[in-house]
Amino acid sequence: MLRLKLRLYRALSRLAGLPMVFVVRALFALARLLGPARAAAAGAAIARAIGPRLPSHRTALKNLRQSFPEKSEAEIAAIALGSWDNLGRTGAEYAHLAEIFDYDPAATKAGRIEVEGIEHFFGLRDDGKPGLIFSAHLGNWELPAICAARFGLEASAVFRPPNSPAAAQLVQEVRRATMGGLTAAGPGAAFKMQGVVERGGHLGMLVDQHFTRGVVVDFLGHPALVNPLLAKLARHYDCPVHGVRVIRLPGDRFRLELTPALTLPRDASGAVDVQGAMQAMTDVIAGWVREHPEQWLWMHRRWRPAMLPKVRVPAPAVQASNAQASNVQASNVQASS
Repeated sequence: MLRLKLRLYRALSRLAGLPMVFVVRALFALARLLGPARAAAAGAAIARAIGPRLPSHRTALKNLRQSFPEKSEAEIAAIALGSWDNLGRTGAEYAHLAEIFDYDPAATKAGRIEVEGIEHFFGLRDDGKPGLIFSAHLGNWELPAICAARFGLEASAVFRPPNSPAAAQLVQEVRRATMGGLTAAGPGAAFKMQGVVERGGHLGMLVDQHFTRGVVVDFLGHPALVNPLLAKLARHYDCPVHGVRVIRLPGDRFRLELTPALTLPRDASGAVDVQGAMQAMTDVIAGWVREHPEQWLWMHRRWRPAMLPKVRVPAPAVQASNAQASNVQASNVQASS
């Protein structure tokens, strides 16, 4: 009986999602017809109109006030609106990812894409060793994976599917057509990621969102939890770690920037310190966000104080505190008698 109910539930869920499938694919087809520039402009206009009316806009404003207490309310509102603009453009650009990425190192005329740090990219590709690449939800964050696929860097990108099954299916189709290896975040993903590095490949991962079982880092002046997987892999395999970001430029253009390998902190044994390594990556991302705050995804609940690990007082300290309290109580009793 339970199995029958489960099958009925799944069937009804699929039927309920059919209208959304048609809506998402119709919007995708419309974006294709509009072309990259007009589709991005339309996506930005829709997001700027609808975004501020959503509950997640309040999250964005709260995050911005916390991160930039020196900014006025007008400045905060402008950054939040810019963030919706960037998100709308990024969504619309999914229909044109292959067309947008037109970077050619030998070209004499500038295209939509420019790359800074291409020498680090080729070094990663040709050194015969595994490597790790961290990034953040800045600009159009899908472009680095396309760059890796176009120029022969054996890489696997870790991604989180959208909450909407219809959107998730379409996004996955686009990613598989334009990018290299893909690993969906979820159960068993860590083993797949470890396998990529063991084979000498490269792993790219967005590390700027909340991770419940993560390590604590300081991000824009406040404690936050971050996924420690890249640091653990760097510690185990002692491989280089680079950062990559995308900056949205005027005129529907983009700049990809790949950093040199980070110098990660190490413990007394010489191994990479996991928490320190994640702090180093987070510091780089914080600098990126401060430089272009309107291009980051502020709608995410990045800071969740209630989920931070509780600080436990060591047992000796507790005993000493209890003993001190007992001595004070005894003194008070003697004084009163």
